[in-house]
Amino acid sequence: MPTPTLLVLDAEPLPRLGRLTGRALIEHTDAAALAERLPHADVLLVWDFTSHAVREAWPGEGPRPRWVHTASAGVDHLMCPELAASGTVVTNARGIFDQPIAEYVAALVLAMAKDLPRTLDFQRERIWRHRESQKVTGGRAVVVGSGPIGRAIVRTLKALGVTTALVGRTPRTGVHGPGDLDRLMSRADWVISAAPLTEQTRGMFDARRFGMMQPSARFVNVGRGQLVVADALAEALAKRWIAGAALDVFEAEPLPPDSPLWQVPNLIVSPHMSGDTAGWRDELGAQFVELYEAWEAGRPLPNVVDKQRGYVPGH
Repeated sequence: MPTPTLLVLDAEPLPRLGRLTGRALIEHTDAAALAERLPHADVLLVWDFTSHAVREAWPGEGPRPRWVHTASAGVDHLMCPELAASGTVVTNARGIFDQPIAEYVAALVLAMAKDLPRTLDFQRERIWRHRESQKVTGGRAVVVGSGPIGRAIVRTLKALGVTTALVGRTPRTGVHGPGDLDRLMSRADWVISAAPLTEQTRGMFDARRFGMMQPSARFVNVGRGQLVVADALAEALAKRWIAGAALDVFEAEPLPPDSPLWQVPNLIVSPHMSGDTAGWRDELGAQFVELYEAWEAGRPLPNVVDKQRGYVPGH
């Protein structure tokens, strides 16, 4: 049997794939050459998970890889109708980012509750201004997105004493359905968005939903930027319909310097870093090697994405 060709859509630093030496013919490509190289690959590793090159190159001519793995939790950057309809297996990096993102969300909750952004501003200005802060324990949160990331956020917030409800695509034990979201949001102190991007979730946090939140409530998005109607959130903050928000993901990334979001009052902006802890790239590379070894041995692959839904089912 010929050695399989593994094509890597590159990003720096490159993945460590030394364990696959002699077991895979490893080739590298950039976005510009991807369409030309795709027909010759058995496996595609989308290491540059910010690129839309796969979505653009996939509909071309010739055979396609039997397996595509993306080094990210989301798959919206690579999915297109032709890939969704094909026999190609798609896997993602489910499991790598769960707890880091949960910790980041907890940090944002604590920072907003304790007014840490203003404390740092006052320190820079040498202003001594005593304030009262908010107690987190005893509060209510709703987490939208019932996958591993959403469940890790629930566990972490519960450790802080927050009563937390989880909302998913379908209702089941321990998970509310979409029909409960409005009711839960209207009572929550914290609304956390951790859902995948699908046609059902695109723009789900709009003016109507921000308008039903309590004036003291705060919103956090660590899912996808397209889940939020940014202008509606900016208006809700400017008019003090809600007390604050934090965004780690945006429709356009990097966020342009002239974006009005930089100046929105009571909004924390961070550069899509909630899941990126020291050594995360090595973890992604090691995970792919383990998946490759399963694929090579003919064993079932974990983390298989339902290409119609856009995420790994079963949670």
